[in-house]
Amino acid sequence: MRARSRGVLRRAGHTEAAVDLARMCGMQPVAALIEIINDDGTMARLPQLVEIAQKFDMKIISIKDLIAYRLRSESLVEKGVCVSMPTKEGLFHLIPFRQKSNGLEHFAIFKGDISSGDPVLVRVHSSCATGDILGSCRCECGEQLRKAMQMIEQEGRGVIVYLNQEGRGIGLMAKMEAYKLQEQGYDTVDANLHLGYAADERDYGVGAQILRSLGVQKMRLMSNNPVKRIGLEAYDLEVVENVPIEIEPNPYNMKYLQTKKERMGHKLHNVK
Repeated sequence: MRARSRGVLRRAGHTEAAVDLARMCGMQPVAALIEIINDDGTMARLPQLVEIAQKFDMKIISIKDLIAYRLRSESLVEKGVCVSMPTKEGLFHLIPFRQKSNGLEHFAIFKGDISSGDPVLVRVHSSCATGDILGSCRCECGEQLRKAMQMIEQEGRGVIVYLNQEGRGIGLMAKMEAYKLQEQGYDTVDANLHLGYAADERDYGVGAQILRSLGVQKMRLMSNNPVKRIGLEAYDLEVVENVPIEIEPNPYNMKYLQTKKERMGHKLHNVK
């Protein structure tokens, strides 16, 4: 199983919560999970679990409670200095962040007052060296990044959190292995699964804490990916609107975009 806590807020799931609880108690980060079943054979949900806890005088905590506690008591990132960043898309500010658990460096690029409490344009963008740097046509990442900057420049206010999570979190080496499999006929999901990864290994916890450290409370999220919204809202951030950020397909990324739409649930109106 590749789901793991590694001492940080990761996917907001039961596996990660169990491991985090063990670690917070000063024990080895290992836990056993069981499902509690109702008398009718259905899985017990929180209301039923609360009743069971009261009946047997047991302690109970929700994942939401655990996340809220850790966000109050822990900092996942170290904040760097803010600098002016003139770009072809406009004048921005840039702040680097270092993830304490593993030394990975991320950054936020923003414009205007983003901490007023009013909903602000936000994009959480995972690194894509091939798309962002080389302008690869196999994906739309680089074009999405530049379009997000243009949208923020036009609005005069917004932030992009750039996370060092190459290849949906599997790294550049594995991403190239996945590319080779795609050249043999695999789609992006099956290529990752064949290599032993989940379809998407990204961690939105560190991105959420970067946004919170910048004072962002409510956002208009620039994304076509519904999972990204769920991932951020799990960390007590409010998404008031999903703002599409679609790029016109090309012959090299059409299958990639179709897979995103059909197998990963992305809202892509330009893809049939």
